[in-house]
Amino acid sequence: MNDRPPSPTTDPSGGAPLPLAASPRGNADATAGASAGSLFVVVAPSGAGKTTLVRALLEQRPGIELSVSCTTRAPRAGERDGVDYRFVDRAEFERLRSAGEFLEWAEVHGNLYGTSRRWIAARLAEGRDIVLEIDWQGALQVQAIFPDAIGVFIAPPSMQALRERLERRGQDGADVIERRMLAAREELAQAPAFQYVIINQEFRTALQQLSSIVDVARLRFAKQRARERQLFDDLQIPREPVAGVG
Repeated sequence: MNDRPPSPTTDPSGGAPLPLAASPRGNADATAGASAGSLFVVVAPSGAGKTTLVRALLEQRPGIELSVSCTTRAPRAGERDGVDYRFVDRAEFERLRSAGEFLEWAEVHGNLYGTSRRWIAARLAEGRDIVLEIDWQGALQVQAIFPDAIGVFIAPPSMQALRERLERRGQDGADVIERRMLAAREELAQAPAFQYVIINQEFRTALQQLSSIVDVARLRFAKQRARERQLFDDLQIPREPVAGVG
């Protein structure tokens, strides 16, 4: 779960801001050392239904794990340490940041948030599929470090529908909703940086589309080879196309 609003783009080591770049395309991930697991980076404006969709996907696909962000903020009612977030104090967070533990990190409303680089890399190497909910700036940082990450943008069917959802969930006052609506315009402008866009008009359809993206991602050449290495060797399938074979 990740409820961070859009945040400044910061270097994972705590240095200067990273340049923003669109997510890579093509077969850039077809490398000999590719991991079998896939990383799915899911981005959406607040109220578009990202968290609900991801939770439903995890229930439908128990083999997929949700990346748990580290934060210095206090737990909210019902949140569990190690499930919703990993809750740490500022000193521990800064120690982890200095050690290069985070793929990306940001400070929002005085609280620090970060995504564990080591945890994600280890899970991917084990062949696990990971879902990461994050703001769009952080998503582009992650895609720069993991070029084969799959970017998914969840969009509302209309701005009016987005406003109604924010009002209906009853978590924010009118001033906060207005800020979220303004932020949504900026977030929607970043949708072209992601490989897939799901319009969350009808929940069941949106969930089916998200599930289909997972299926397609698992069939990428590099992932299949990493997962079925012995079979590929037995079939003498090379790592790269062989010129002149036809």
